[in-house]
Amino acid sequence: MLSLNYRDSRPIYEQVRDGLRRLIITGAIPPGDKLPSVRSMAGQLAINPNTIQRAYESLEQEGYAYSVPGKGSFAALPQDVTDKRREELLAKLDAIVQELVYLGMTPAEIGERCAAFEEARSRCEQRGWTGAGASDGPQGGPETSPSRKEAACREQAQRDKGKEETQ
Repeated sequence: MLSLNYRDSRPIYEQVRDGLRRLIITGAIPPGDKLPSVRSMAGQLAINPNTIQRAYESLEQEGYAYSVPGKGSFAALPQDVTDKRREELLAKLDAIVQELVYLGMTPAEIGERCAAFEEARSRCEQRGWTGAGASDGPQGGPETSPSRKEAACREQAQRDKGKEETQ
C-alpha cells in the first residue's frame, strides 16, 4: 500500500500523508471508504502510531480525509478538499507553466497536454477503470500494480492518438 524511503529528506509523516493522498486522488481509496486504523498502519510500516496520527491530521486539514469519533478516518469527497490546497496546487501549476513557456513550449501545446490527459482518463473510465489516472485498475479484475495499469492506459491512449493522426 505505502512504502517509506528512509533516505528521503522529508519527514516520515509527510511521506505517509503524501502516499495516502495519492491513493485517495487516484481512487485506490474511494471517497467515503475507511482509511486503515492508526494502529494497523503503524504496525504495517513499523513506525510510531503518533506519526500516522500526525499524517491523518494533516490530511484532514487539507480536506482529503475526515474522522468520525469512535469509527475512524475516512476519505473525503473531492469537493471537500480545502480552497487553500487548491490555491497551493494552482500556484505550483503556474510556476510549472511559466517554466515550460520559458523552455519554448507554447500555451497551445500545454493545453493539448491537458486535453490528452482528460481523453486518457475518459477512455480508462470507459474501460471500467476509475479514479484520476485510472490507477486502481479494472474493477473486480486481477491484481496489477497501479503504475502498470496507468502505463497501459497511457500507451493505449497514445496508440489511439496515433491512429487518429494517420487518418
